[in-house]
Amino acid sequence: MPDAAAPEPQVLVIGLDPHRVPGPWDPTPVADAIAAGMARFAEAGVGAETCLFGLDGSDDIEAVVTEALDRRPWAVVVVGGGVRHDLDLFERVINLVHRHAPGAAIAFNDRPDTVFDAAARRLRQPG
Repeated sequence: MPDAAAPEPQVLVIGLDPHRVPGPWDPTPVADAIAAGMARFAEAGVGAETCLFGLDGSDDIEAVVTEALDRRPWAVVVVGGGVRHDLDLFERVINLVHRHAPGAAIAFNDRPDTVFDAAARRLRQPG
């Protein structure tokens, strides 16, 4: 059941699920940074949701992103840095945002823990 005190989500954060990105690396620091970045939304009273997907073949990325974008009208969609490292993936995600959330501002963060800062820039500047 949703928290009645939680603000209506107006920011969607699209990014990679660090636990489902292949490679010999420790996803914990990235997951912790994402959690810290998302906590800042709650602290500021701004509703936000994540749309995280894996690169391990377990997700239909376009379906996952489309479902999240169609869930509600978004004021801002933040596209995470991991998505931007793959030009094809980046283009697909941006085109999905353009198609399914045409009224949303698009923002980019430079680290997982700065996702709130990226969204806040767009929330303060209409359009």
